[in-house]
Amino acid sequence: MSYFAVFLPMKDEEKSKAFRPAHLSFLEEKEEEGFIFAKGRFADGSGGLVIYKGEIMEQVEELVKQDPYVVKGARDYEIREWVMSSKAVLPE
Repeated sequence: MSYFAVFLPMKDEEKSKAFRPAHLSFLEEKEEEGFIFAKGRFADGSGGLVIYKGEIMEQVEELVKQDPYVVKGARDYEIREWVMSSKAVLPE
């Protein structure tokens, strides 16, 4: 199992607002299926980051292409394989 950091930079703010519920529902579904390690938005509003779990980059890219943000043109995406050096415990 590998990790892939997916950057979702803002492309269209209005579309992003409109499709946010569908995007969050999509991420929740993928998280329940075991494909998501972490997710969140950037504090400056420029987009967000999702760390997917997968076997190969192409598998993750196929998932990312199903994200309503990407499908509807609200966000671009960039995928990089990410090597975790240690697992931090984040406060609640």
